[in-house]
Amino acid sequence: QVQLVESGGGLVQAGGSLRLSCAASGRFVSINNMGWYRQAPGKQRELVARVTSDDSTNYADSVKGRFTISRDNAKNTVYLQMNSLKPEDTAVYYCNANIKISMLYAYERWGQGTQVTVSS
Repeated sequence: QVQLVESGGGLVQAGGSLRLSCAASGRFVSINNMGWYRQAPGKQRELVARVTSDDSTNYADSVKGRFTISRDNAKNTVYLQMNSLKPEDTAVYYCNANIKISMLYAYERWGQGTQVTVSS
């Protein structure tokens, strides 16, 4: 069973920074895309940023220029560096990964979520 464990959330003032981490553990062949999503109260979950296995990235327009996604394949870990945080970034942030468990089969895994709260 593959697990994604997130860390790094918390409370920060507007303009501050946080770094989220998400580590995959368990038995698998490799990890394809990794990404971060967020869900604010009363809103749908939305993509924040994604990084492919060859380090191509894409971002939601709302975070471009402020957030940076990266991955360390040796540690099976994806990071989200969040700078210039705004109150509207407040949400539960979820890690997502497409896990390859055999040559033919891959599936999606989600982390448990970590709360990010930005005060004004």
